[in-house]
Amino acid sequence: MIEAAQEKTEGTAGQGAINTRHERARDFEEARKALLARPRFSVRAQIYLGFALVFLFTLITVIGLLMSIYEVDHKVRFLETVNQYLIEIEQARRFEKNYFLYGTNLKDGLDNVSSANRILDSNKDQILSITGQNVYDQMLSNLKEYEVLINRLLALGDTWDGSEANAKEALTDEVREQGQNMISLAAKLALKERQALTKTINRARRMHIYFLLALLAIMTVNSFILARRVLDRIEQYKTFAQRIASGDYTLITPKRSYRDEFTELALAVNQMVLDVEAREALLIQSHKLRAVGTLTAGVAHELNNPINNIMITGHMFLEDYESTDDEERIDMMNDVVNEANRAKAIIANLLDFARESGSQLAPLDMAEMLKDTIALASNRLKRSKINIDFSSTDKLPRVHGDSQQLRQVFLNLILNAIDASQSGGNITVTVLPADEPHYIAVKVIDYGTGIPKHILSSIFDPFFTTKPQGKGTGLGLSMSQGIITKHGGQIRVFSQEGHGTTFTVTLPVTTFPAKITDETHVSPIY
Repeated sequence: MIEAAQEKTEGTAGQGAINTRHERARDFEEARKALLARPRFSVRAQIYLGFALVFLFTLITVIGLLMSIYEVDHKVRFLETVNQYLIEIEQARRFEKNYFLYGTNLKDGLDNVSSANRILDSNKDQILSITGQNVYDQMLSNLKEYEVLINRLLALGDTWDGSEANAKEALTDEVREQGQNMISLAAKLALKERQALTKTINRARRMHIYFLLALLAIMTVNSFILARRVLDRIEQYKTFAQRIASGDYTLITPKRSYRDEFTELALAVNQMVLDVEAREALLIQSHKLRAVGTLTAGVAHELNNPINNIMITGHMFLEDYESTDDEERIDMMNDVVNEANRAKAIIANLLDFARESGSQLAPLDMAEMLKDTIALASNRLKRSKINIDFSSTDKLPRVHGDSQQLRQVFLNLILNAIDASQSGGNITVTVLPADEPHYIAVKVIDYGTGIPKHILSSIFDPFFTTKPQGKGTGLGLSMSQGIITKHGGQIRVFSQEGHGTTFTVTLPVTTFPAKITDETHVSPIY
């Protein structure tokens, strides 16, 4: 019956561990699918998009600048044409003035008029694109009318009398007026186009500055967005690494609406978390078995007493069977059953501690759990001749946690306290409200040699131990810290050489469970 009950207990525990592993594998697969289900927008694509945006804006800027240069060139060419036209007209008017003053070279003025006409004709499209048809027609009309007036003036000859003198004087006035009209129109066009050219140049100069500032702004914003995206991810993974180092094995699940190169890294981190968690479980189990080995010697001694009592009672029953009455025989059998139950309880406690089980979170009475843990170490305490004092504040709230893991932590601290104490020494275990609200504290105090200051900061490092080779793995305190961290608590140490060491474990109470719900396994943080 006892063996059947033990096998049933071990089977249930093993099944719980398997279920926990299956749940973690399912969480991993769900996180993987969620991470990969999002549309992809990679950092590389963002870089290409940023460069394309800069290139497009630069192209627009270059096109705008080329258009400004073309406009300036067009206006400069128009001004050159107008200046050439003005030069020819002014030269014709010089010949006109010489004729009126000295009566010479009027025919030479017609050559300049013909040159001005050719200038208008050869640059017709350019002039039309700026001045329009009406102004161009007016320029041609003025030029032709001026040429007609010069020819009429030449036809009158150099000698005038009577009515011819009056006609020639009127014609002279018309020639002068028409020449002035041509120059005034050309000068107005030149002035207007110079002003337009100045505006175009100023606009192009402002365009240079505005485009440069806009390009700088686009590049700055693009670089900021890209740098923030990359640096934020790096900072996130730094946080992930610190969290994993502290024993929090929360899987990374999607938060953003797209995936990128960091998604593959998230998948790798999730796989690493599962591997680390599995290896930690193996280390915890191996450390637990090492503690079982430490306890076995005491348990063997403890079992020896009930077994001897059973053997003695059995021999007495056989030898004195005939001479004893039924009541004495029943008493003997009751003694055998009681001693067997005693042995059963010892073995059950050891198996309960040693078995592998899944994480079973429940409200725990810390005082009762610590009493059970002290009972596990009672044989070691007796062999070392060390007294342990336990005290607990009344009506403490319960702690939300895994009894197996927490029992292992406190057994490890008690065994370490035994190793640090002298024969005949004392150990104090106290459970009381912590200084922090909604927490309780467990103190394990020994009065041994203490821990040197230069190694105090290293005692929680994996594989660090001060015990002789073969006596310790250096994993006990490291794994204990990981277990307490996963329970939302802290483990602290205070030690003075020659005065002993105090380990203080703080844990959240059930009204404030901190990191102990199922949300511990999956959290939307990426």
